[in-house]
Amino acid sequence: MNHSDHVHAVAHHGSAAASSPVAASWRRCFTVHGISPEEARSPLRLSEQEFHAAREKSSQLIEEAQGELDRLFLTVGKAGCCLLLTDGNGIALERRGASGDDKDFRGLGLWSGTVWSEASVGTNGIGTAIADERAVVIYRDQHFLSCNTGLSCATAPIRDHLGRITAAIDISTCRDDAGEMAMMLLSQAVRDSAARIEANLFRRAFSGARILLVPDGKSSPALLAIDRDDLVLGATRAARLRLNLDDRRIANGVPAADLLDEAPTMQGEDLADAERAALRRVLSRASGNVSLAADTLGISRATLYRKMKKLSID
Repeated sequence: MNHSDHVHAVAHHGSAAASSPVAASWRRCFTVHGISPEEARSPLRLSEQEFHAAREKSSQLIEEAQGELDRLFLTVGKAGCCLLLTDGNGIALERRGASGDDKDFRGLGLWSGTVWSEASVGTNGIGTAIADERAVVIYRDQHFLSCNTGLSCATAPIRDHLGRITAAIDISTCRDDAGEMAMMLLSQAVRDSAARIEANLFRRAFSGARILLVPDGKSSPALLAIDRDDLVLGATRAARLRLNLDDRRIANGVPAADLLDEAPTMQGEDLADAERAALRRVLSRASGNVSLAADTLGISRATLYRKMKKLSID
């Protein structure tokens, strides 16, 4: 059975598609994207104007990822690997590759300005990692298109400061001797790089805040951004999952000490700052209900309002 026949057989077998992420991706290629594995299809290529617009839109991502891309390429570049940084649509924004390999990779479409979404070229590392929102290894004949079965790809998605998929980082190789164990090692490398880029993006988004590391035990950065009154301003995806946080809870205001079961630290703050921080935390715990907050503090509503006005608390 050739590759195309195998893809057709597996993708149209319901139980296989449900149990295997690769088979589920193959099925999406047929039913959602209308692609056939026997097509001699190259990835879409943007015009110069479209490419420059995509880079401009992702300028902060590119800036924060440059150092990590350079570091990772120093590790894997001599092994015949190509690195791509894409945006959340699978558009290749940055590339690293050895000049001796350029001809092969350019022929495959692993080049800046190409689109590696599933809609463009079927199951592949970049498109499937973005679609599934998880790190993937797509090894040779796990690709949907027969013309891509010489490739092996290890890809990890990158999330922004709100926990949304905003990019992906990929290592691809067309070497015949790239075994599955080697791809698993490359997969760990891209996951680590993605985690560091995520942390860079988060710190940039909350540059004026104190950044707290939440013990998580996983490779993804579990970070909280805290204001001077100990209220959470933002959280990475890993921290949101670990602490059951969402945009609504963060917007309403939640004290970091409540999440971490720690007493807030007030060193270096004067009495007014300490009182202001304490009142904001009480109001946060009362969901902004002034009467409830006043009862908690054992003072009247009028007194609490006076203190709020004095301390410029909304």
